[in-house]
Amino acid sequence: MNFPSPLLAALLLAAPATLQAAATKPPNILFIMADDHAAHAISAYGSRVNSTPNIDRLATEGMRFDRMFAVNSICTPSRASILTGKYSHLNGVPVFNRFDGSQPTVAKYLQAAGYYTGMVGKWHLESDPTGFDKWTILPGQGDYFNPAFLQAGGRRVITGYVTDIITDLSIEFLENRPRDQPFFLMCHHKAPHRNWQPDAKHKAMFADKLIPEPDTLRDDGSSRGDAIHECTQKVLENLSSNDTKGPPPAGLTGDALLKWKYQRYMQDYLACVQSVDDNVGRLLEYLDKSGLAENTIVIYTSDQGFFLGDHGLFDKRFMYEESIRMPFLVRWPGVVKPGSVQPAMGINVDFAPTFMQAAGLPVPADMQGHSLLPLLHGERPADWRTSWYYRYYHDPGDHNTRAHYGLRTETHKLIYFWKIDQWEMYDLAKDPAELHNVYQDPAQADTVAKLKTELFRLKKELKDDDQFANEQPGSKPPAVKPRQAK
Repeated sequence: MNFPSPLLAALLLAAPATLQAAATKPPNILFIMADDHAAHAISAYGSRVNSTPNIDRLATEGMRFDRMFAVNSICTPSRASILTGKYSHLNGVPVFNRFDGSQPTVAKYLQAAGYYTGMVGKWHLESDPTGFDKWTILPGQGDYFNPAFLQAGGRRVITGYVTDIITDLSIEFLENRPRDQPFFLMCHHKAPHRNWQPDAKHKAMFADKLIPEPDTLRDDGSSRGDAIHECTQKVLENLSSNDTKGPPPAGLTGDALLKWKYQRYMQDYLACVQSVDDNVGRLLEYLDKSGLAENTIVIYTSDQGFFLGDHGLFDKRFMYEESIRMPFLVRWPGVVKPGSVQPAMGINVDFAPTFMQAAGLPVPADMQGHSLLPLLHGERPADWRTSWYYRYYHDPGDHNTRAHYGLRTETHKLIYFWKIDQWEMYDLAKDPAELHNVYQDPAQADTVAKLKTELFRLKKELKDDDQFANEQPGSKPPAVKPRQAK
């Protein structure tokens, strides 16, 4: 085994009651994660742009989390947080760092406890996977067509479309698993990551469709500071010919060009999503036919959210809702009430503790997340979080998105772009689209002070002790000159 047995033994001794409850037949865990799949491109979340019947089945037969978030909205850090149950500054992956595979992970804990563990698809952590009995991963981002895969025995190229292949490999893992062990399988799709290359079948589904535009496509960001204006992830200005699969028609400028780019972007993005949905259906069908469905927890999520033209943007990174909000759907027959909806706030560092407790294992003390099991049972603990901490590091970096950290509560969001010393604050109850930065509103001074106090409390609690804001709670806000609408 890859995991030191003395530490596991200590964990097992820590919670005998929990273990006894799950000792009879531990559940299998199938964790399906797409890359950059926005919740608002799932019909179970009210999508206006597409229909995802197979993913929706998990919502119908299980629980939909409406407020699940990534604590660092970018691919590699999110994956590290999911594996470790820790924030980026503690797991060593704040940006695109190489993941240190010698550290404890949920896969290692489960493997040591008798689970047969597998990792298939997009890994994107540079080092080889550890804690997995079998792994087959894409190198880096991987290719959409005829992709190469890395595995313990070397490298191989598989002919076909990547989403289909990852599903084939996942089913192969399930077919060849030891029948006397529960399994933990991470099935990680590449799609719908940029540059959105659908196969012919799914491309045809959207080629001639007019995709509804988001209400904030033309948001000029006039009440915000410099960060959103400096970034290079704007649909109009920054989607390239590589993204749109060719140059725009001659003579298109201004709003006409924006419309064209948005349509081309979304047609391909949604076609990639449709392939993921079809393949989720294949996995669910396999579980049904093989008799595994009744004792298998199935989770569908994405490594973070994604802008679908919202605020005129694509990609993620920013602490705005569309970027940080993750889809999170859980089916667990006999445990999770079908068709239930969970409004409590969860974060991706909660995933590892949840897997641990679902398997009947105690949650390691150094994991910073909290098990979602009470919420899955339909019970919200009295001390469940009402706020959480976010941090994005990559500055300067891809898309020139400024480094920032912040606080989200159930009603407000406070963001600090610490390298340029600018703040933003949004009243989510009154302004869910985050169009009005009210940080400088004198009437909000008390709210700002309270949010800052909570922000700094969480930073201290989480041991993220660098880059504290220059101003402390209660001091005068820095001036941010409002921008004039164009």
